[in-house]
Amino acid sequence: MAHPQNRNDTPELRLRCLTEFPPRQGTYPVRAGKVRYIGVSDTPAWKIAEANLITRFRGWSSFVGLQIEYSLLERTVEQELVPMATEFGLGITPWSPLKSGVLSGKYTRANDGQHNADRGALVESFLNEQTYALIDELEIVAKAHETNVASVALAWVHAQPAVSSIIIGARRLSQLDDNVRAVDVNLSAEELDQLDTLTKPNFGFPHNMLEMAPGIINGGTTINGVTAPTSEYVMPEGGQPY
Repeated sequence: MAHPQNRNDTPELRLRCLTEFPPRQGTYPVRAGKVRYIGVSDTPAWKIAEANLITRFRGWSSFVGLQIEYSLLERTVEQELVPMATEFGLGITPWSPLKSGVLSGKYTRANDGQHNADRGALVESFLNEQTYALIDELEIVAKAHETNVASVALAWVHAQPAVSSIIIGARRLSQLDDNVRAVDVNLSAEELDQLDTLTKPNFGFPHNMLEMAPGIINGGTTINGVTAPTSEYVMPEGGQPY
């Protein structure tokens, strides 16, 4: 897994090191079969796309995995990284899927202020009304599935596009047991939508403009299952285009 790129290397250098440069034994890591697949972590989407384009021209191994922070409380990755991974076939392996334990079930509205956060400011800055509203809903869903808050939060992450596996960070056996129960939790479309609505991020340009595109381009019609009323940018209110 190639971790964040620094200012002193380039995509060419990094990929060539992984694919061609020999280690001490004198063999090439990927071409010798010592490394089966390569992934990239915490890197901008455009850098990953650039790197994989270079591999196509040079005949090198491409990144096939993407390791990023992703949870119900960290969804900014849905603006560029998740769509990029979905489009180009990279499997996503989220880290911190419980947001440093905020969604572990330890913190609730009822015990607000009674716990000393193990990770200090990383946790305390998220213990607010929006988070407690999410945890309230996680508790409801967990009760319906006879499981715990952590497993529901993990099940939501696992259900997201392109997610292939999840990195968990249990320190105690009880935490591991709670997390592993997520594999048996199958959330309904309604439950996924409800959790999604509580933390759905608002993206800026160009995404907020792209949401208007169907009404501008094909308003009043349905193309590939996508329909929208005609945008006022195209036809004034009350106008009849057809």
